[in-house]
Amino acid sequence: MRWWCVAVDEPWSWTPRPYLGVWALCLTVLGGYAITALRRRGTGSGPSTRQVVWFLLGVGSVWVASDWPVGSLGAGYLAAVHMLQYMLYTLAAAPLLLLGMPEWMLEGVLRRTRLRGVVQVLSRPVVAGVLFNAVLIATHAPVTVDTLRTTQLGNFALDMIWLASGFLLWLPVVSPIREFRARSAGARIVYLFCAAALIPMIPGGFVAFSPQPLYATYELAPRLSPEGPSALGDQQFAGVLMKVGNVPIIWAVMAVIWFRWYESEQRVSLRRRMERSLVGATAPASGPSARPGNDDAARTGSDPSGRVRTGAAD
Repeated sequence: MRWWCVAVDEPWSWTPRPYLGVWALCLTVLGGYAITALRRRGTGSGPSTRQVVWFLLGVGSVWVASDWPVGSLGAGYLAAVHMLQYMLYTLAAAPLLLLGMPEWMLEGVLRRTRLRGVVQVLSRPVVAGVLFNAVLIATHAPVTVDTLRTTQLGNFALDMIWLASGFLLWLPVVSPIREFRARSAGARIVYLFCAAALIPMIPGGFVAFSPQPLYATYELAPRLSPEGPSALGDQQFAGVLMKVGNVPIIWAVMAVIWFRWYESEQRVSLRRRMERSLVGATAPASGPSARPGNDDAARTGSDPSGRVRTGAAD
């Protein structure tokens, strides 16, 4: 039994072939999360139900991207599924795992690994955006794909690099540690648009519009069926996925950020108006017109001392 997916020369079969390494990794991560959460729950500060759900979905995304059939197809049969794996790691698994981690849990991981200072620097939007796209280009270069896809260790390294680059992409947006996030909603929106929606279109265009297959791994792979896509057609679809496949996710996240920012600004504006109205309502009570005797003096034509005004001369 193979422990991780790898490119092979065997004809494709729909017979299930689970990979021991994938299951071991996912169960280890889940076990570590559960033990840490249970220890902390005794103090009343364990992860919330929503965070647990996010984390389970994140681990599930890693399992789907790595195990049969997606992992097998992406490792050595279809470039389009290879690209789907990349998107599952970077756009699904990484942000979901971050959303599922309380601040104290991520702080504990960084403290034990002594990586907090490094991660704080790498999570700056410009640095994170540049490195994320550098990894995107480097790991989709033909020489990288054709080299790493041929061994189990290389294929495992490629998958984990993609997952790490996903963490890097999302730290300025959804990091549990507030100081790692971009300072404003506008900055997060601009960062996501540039780093995850705009720049990936450039390498995606090269892959989609290449006149010949770029990857020997997928060009020489056994076809799934005689009616299936050619190597070039498969590669073109992979390029389209790189160009626009991330658009629904990125734009949906940007919309959520914008609406939350708008609601927050509306609440702040409403609170300020209420404070001003309260100040305006209480101000007359402390002014001169509120002193006892003023209203009576005005009605009787006398001054506050009790003398009756008889005319202008008086």
